[in-house]
Amino acid sequence: MSVDVRLELKNKKRIVVKIGSSSLTHSQTGELNLLKIEKLVRILCDLKGEGRDVILVSSGAIAAGRQAIGGQKPTRISEKQAYAAVGQARLMMVYQKLFSEYNHVAAQVLLTKDTMTSENSRYNAQNTFDELMNLGAVPIVNENDTVSTHEIQFGDNDRLSAIVAALVGADLLILLSDIDGLYSDDPRRNPQAEFISQVKEITPQLMEMGKGTAGSDVGTGGMAAKLAAARIATDSGSDMIIANGGNVEVIHEIMQGMPRGTLFMAHENLDFDLMDYINYQY
Repeated sequence: MSVDVRLELKNKKRIVVKIGSSSLTHSQTGELNLLKIEKLVRILCDLKGEGRDVILVSSGAIAAGRQAIGGQKPTRISEKQAYAAVGQARLMMVYQKLFSEYNHVAAQVLLTKDTMTSENSRYNAQNTFDELMNLGAVPIVNENDTVSTHEIQFGDNDRLSAIVAALVGADLLILLSDIDGLYSDDPRRNPQAEFISQVKEITPQLMEMGKGTAGSDVGTGGMAAKLAAARIATDSGSDMIIANGGNVEVIHEIMQGMPRGTLFMAHENLDFDLMDYINYQY
């Protein structure tokens, strides 16, 4: 792998960071890990301080609602919607407080699939993102789980983050998960699985590798959802990295050109149509 490819990440100006529920919560209890969230916010503010645009796609609303209400991981759609209604407000309260401590403004953007499939709504969402970044705010994106149904099972915000990256013309999408990156097989089941540091092309064979993997008890997204996100991001002209969110300092390391996670190389598709990717079932 060429070191220069990683070093070029230093020059990325518009960054979308997606963090999953399992990376935002304590593994023992499922409750929000406030120390990690504070560190994440500090790192994102530092990226802002370097003159970059930053968008955070954050899971965790259902987990935060679960923390407030108590109980096991919800299984029924109505349960998830109710947990999200409580948890989204709690999660944004945490983000607003922490970003303000570093003199930055966080803005909530809730999206559904209907927002993206409607040309007019998609155009309005794009304008909102552009204006928020012009104002220096940090958009914090989540699916509107309180009114959506299919979207709650959409891949733990992986595909949503890629769609957002394509919508705003991001240079780089960083997916933080509970795995180091892409392997030749599920490393939790096969200790002989080989780590893949760089992917230049997302082939049908590669997509097949992601099937059958599942997320954690807190999150929902497996590797298939992340590979679907990689296809959207790279076809739209954005590099993408899957990295382990166990230590959010990995964001800083990635931006310094260190070999962290799996790097999917952008290969802009001149025939790219975001609608095709929104509706496509992987």
